[in-house]
Amino acid sequence: MPAPSFDLGLRSRPGPGAGAPAGGGPRPRDWQRRMIQLLRARLVAASPGGQDVLIHAGPGAGKTLGALLAFRQLQGEGRLDRFVVFCHRSSIARQWVAAAGRLGLDLREWDAAGDPSPPAPGQGGLLLSYQAAALHRRRLEEELMGPLQKECWLAIADEVHHLGVDPLEPEATAWGHAFASLSGGAQLRLGLTGTPFRADNLGFCAARRIQVHDKDGPAERIIPDLCVEPRTLIAAGDVRPLEFRFQDGWVEHGRPEDGRQSETSPLSAEQRESWRARNLRRAIRPGDRGGIALRLLLQARRRLERVRLEHPGAGGLVVARDIGHAGRIAELLSQEGDRVHLVHSQDPEAANHLAAFRAGAGDWLVSIDMCAEGFDAPRLRVVAYLTTVVTRSRFVQAITRAVRMDGERADREAIPRQPSYVFAPADPLLISYARGWTMSEPYVIRPRPGEKPPGDVGAPASSLLLPLQALGDGAGRMLSVGGPVLPSFRRAGT
Repeated sequence: MPAPSFDLGLRSRPGPGAGAPAGGGPRPRDWQRRMIQLLRARLVAASPGGQDVLIHAGPGAGKTLGALLAFRQLQGEGRLDRFVVFCHRSSIARQWVAAAGRLGLDLREWDAAGDPSPPAPGQGGLLLSYQAAALHRRRLEEELMGPLQKECWLAIADEVHHLGVDPLEPEATAWGHAFASLSGGAQLRLGLTGTPFRADNLGFCAARRIQVHDKDGPAERIIPDLCVEPRTLIAAGDVRPLEFRFQDGWVEHGRPEDGRQSETSPLSAEQRESWRARNLRRAIRPGDRGGIALRLLLQARRRLERVRLEHPGAGGLVVARDIGHAGRIAELLSQEGDRVHLVHSQDPEAANHLAAFRAGAGDWLVSIDMCAEGFDAPRLRVVAYLTTVVTRSRFVQAITRAVRMDGERADREAIPRQPSYVFAPADPLLISYARGWTMSEPYVIRPRPGEKPPGDVGAPASSLLLPLQALGDGAGRMLSVGGPVLPSFRRAGT
């Protein structure tokens, strides 16, 4: 979608800091400058309902930094006084606080047991978790949001796709309802996301919609105000491209010892959904006789060793199915001599392990779902995807942990950047996601069974379709499928 463009020369309203320099620090990227222009134009227009802005930008785009740069610029022009950030995870909250500190902004995390009052005007902003906002909504409305109504402030919703609100049951989703209520007095509400789709058919709190009609019938399509696709970021050198290595093989079913004849099925060519899912469950077992997972892990290890020849601090991530599965993978990697950090939600030291890995400790990080949204570790260069979760959102979130760049290597590497690598079983769904990961997919809301469909629809069906073929612009540099290869235990008997 074309990026909106606005006049940078709009005059500031009078106020403290108007006309003052925006401060030092990093310069905004092109898309971040367009976002600042967009927010400025919305503040100037001040039209009813125009205070909501939805930004969809791919992983590694710099959404956190962009939002903070925008506030600092608009505060310097005297258009905004302070900001409030809403986010869904404590690890992400720490990243917001750290990023604000680098820009000289004082961002304080709200503590329910502490002082509920916001920082003094001009000193920065406040950070709330979605959970805290939902649990303490009444108190926050009385003690915090009241004083804010006297000022011009910006509400930022990080990973806004978590804030689904069902218009028929507004109380059903506590996070979305709390955000909508607490941010109602903001001059601007800025929603940030790299995942503009949800499986539960709920809409965003702040987004434009258009009515469309596709092969599945009438629907509503969410339209972001600014969309920055991963392929654009790759072409600009802001993030790394990805190369995919899919491990194929034959999967055996049946138990000969029970007198039943065993059957084999090629992983990449299985079209029956029940067999496809069963094949993937077998393929990710580290000790399975077919050895797909073992071969995949060994290839990922060799690739990481090669990457380290030019990136000595590089590390790898394994996405596992559950805690037991992750433990077995971590043990296998440790037996090969690798230093492994195992992190999961039941580990009280998980946050320390993640911080240590970011800082350069360990070769591999083995996790289930703690390294998806918001996990920022530019040293990640290899991802092994060994889980049965095959939704596009989870796959793309996992693999794009390896696209981020740090400043030192960005200054050193030419554009296009050196690629990172993804290793995964050759599941047909995962292969299809890999072909289109650099493009943004639309978020479509469909009526539930029995509901009246949206009104007049005029958009053609093709407006909802995105090509899944490998891109020709080099954004997805390589997609390779190895096999199918007969397992060694079958070759020995032939």
